[in-house]
Amino acid sequence: MSVLGEYERHCDSLNSDFGSESGGGGDSGPGPSAGPVPRASGGAAEQEELHYIPIRVLGRGAFGEATLYRRTEDDSLVVWKEVDLTRLSEKERRDALNEIVILALLQHDNIIAYYNHFMDNTTLLIELEYCNGGNLYDKILRQKDKLFEEEMVVWYLFQIVSAVSCIHKAGILHRDIKTLNIFLTKANLIKLGDYGLAKKLNSEYSMAETLVGTPYYMSPELCQGVKYNFKSDIWAVGCVIFELLTLKRTFDATNPLNLCVKIVQGIRAMEVDSSQYSLELIQMVHACLDQDPEQRPTADELLDRPLLRKRRREMEEKVTLLNAPTKRPRSSTVTEAPIAVVTSRTSEVYVWGGGKSTPQKLDVIKSGCSARQVCAGNTHFAVVTVEKELYTWVNMQGGTKLHGQLGHGDKASYRQPKHVEKLQGKAIRQVSCGDDFTVCVTDEGQLYAFGSDYYGCMGVDKVAGAEVLEPMQLDFFLSNPVEQVSCGDNHVVVLTRNKEVYSWGCGEYGRLGLDSEEDYYTPQKVDVPKALIIVAVQCGSGGGREDDDSQQESETPDPSGGFRGTMEADRGMEGLVSPTEAMRISSGASSSCPGWLRKELENAEFIPMPDSPSPLSAAFSESEKDTLPYDELQGLKMASEAPLEHKPPAGAWVTELLPLNQD
Repeated sequence: MSVLGEYERHCDSLNSDFGSESGGGGDSGPGPSAGPVPRASGGAAEQEELHYIPIRVLGRGAFGEATLYRRTEDDSLVVWKEVDLTRLSEKERRDALNEIVILALLQHDNIIAYYNHFMDNTTLLIELEYCNGGNLYDKILRQKDKLFEEEMVVWYLFQIVSAVSCIHKAGILHRDIKTLNIFLTKANLIKLGDYGLAKKLNSEYSMAETLVGTPYYMSPELCQGVKYNFKSDIWAVGCVIFELLTLKRTFDATNPLNLCVKIVQGIRAMEVDSSQYSLELIQMVHACLDQDPEQRPTADELLDRPLLRKRRREMEEKVTLLNAPTKRPRSSTVTEAPIAVVTSRTSEVYVWGGGKSTPQKLDVIKSGCSARQVCAGNTHFAVVTVEKELYTWVNMQGGTKLHGQLGHGDKASYRQPKHVEKLQGKAIRQVSCGDDFTVCVTDEGQLYAFGSDYYGCMGVDKVAGAEVLEPMQLDFFLSNPVEQVSCGDNHVVVLTRNKEVYSWGCGEYGRLGLDSEEDYYTPQKVDVPKALIIVAVQCGSGGGREDDDSQQESETPDPSGGFRGTMEADRGMEGLVSPTEAMRISSGASSSCPGWLRKELENAEFIPMPDSPSPLSAAFSESEKDTLPYDELQGLKMASEAPLEHKPPAGAWVTELLPLNQD
């Protein structure tokens, strides 16, 4: 299986006339209407180039579209909000510029981050933070009739109010708070966005007069056409939380006039279920929806209410932790406006083997679902997309009993890539496939495993049963985030962000690096020489290896593809060892193979014996002159006749009987 780049095309570079995020309020340079800034001349310092690859269009509006891009410098995903200035009125142009000015002023973990903006002739491109979990409106729709747990509502409430508190302290009135403008990451981190209608007020007591916003979230003072202030945003927050509690709009009507009447009169569509939610939470929502704006609490007063105050520090720490993996620092040292270089590229996934000799393209993994990493096990495949979602499916040959290694909650043989729904909300960075299990790592460094636990590869001391049908988190790494994972056929090795190596699973042949051949069912720390800094780990079918950045000479690999003492099975040949390879291995043996044992080998599945005499059989015949002591022969015979519950990999089996030539 492989990922192929179909083509690559460089588009025209775009010049930023606003500079980096160091700009504040637009004083550091001309606004977007000033037009493109020319490239630096030959005598001036060369401008920084930022490279972007378009992924897919997220949405379209009346004056432009939002497109998802991958920034190649740090492999991060960003959104470009593209605005066609030629289709805007003068006021709408000011609103577009206003959004840049507002976003440049705000820095908060619960507010959509502004990174940059560029001009391409008459198109304004605003580079913003990407939220991979959609928006709150869609989240509520997906609930259908299942109410949110109160803990989740409080978590959302805290984040929304924290964001509103930040913008109000900056003297900014949002004026368009609604579920469509509240975005989510897959880790349920809230991001308040869309500041096109925001307005900066000079003081807490300043009032605005323009009729703007979304009708369903308009405050009574807006409906009546009187002056309004920050308390109008608090009303909108109340409407949003009411929707979270009821899954219905707070006020609803068949036409705008009736809607305004209901808002002014306080006729809500329904009431909150007091048997489902606490009185304290319901009272907070009602306080936000007070008809008198003076009676509504401020954002800071909401944060100081007992329901939020008692958990405020805990939730603040959680927000910081969840935001850390994707947070990009704002630059304050850039003197030249960067240039954006857009590269058009597509990626496609091809698979072959398992009875298919010609590579076949997977139509499921394409376009907006482009692959960033692929992995193949003996029985299944896995792909991580650019949007950090995990897809798994079985190989095309099929017929193999599954043990939950696809992670879909059952043992069905899905023959087309299927999204692992149980990992919804988790940003998957990397995946690795074992023989009949799968392990993946999230952006936060947390580890999830699913599939067979025959050798303890789930890492939970076999407490989850013989088969784990859906992703299970390994709590062992909660306080020690994982950087990379690699799976052999029946063992796992991980590298943590602290550059520590852990391994577990089948310990046969010393593949765990723990100075024993014992099996371990929980992660065990591997002793690494202090002089080495491990930068990567990799498992073969019978053993693992570590790459370090020291200048010491690395261990000499065996010609078979692994280290000495370990022979990896060729998965493309279904794990069979060729006669030539078997002859090379047997020629280094110090003793012959008895006739009864040779017969066992001839009937074994892992060695295809030829119909006619060959150099292989000749090699066995010539070595029959030397025989093993009687007691050793009897031991081997008894071992061969004993039933095997679980056969080791083909390569490891042959290596056990016929040691590798050490010369």
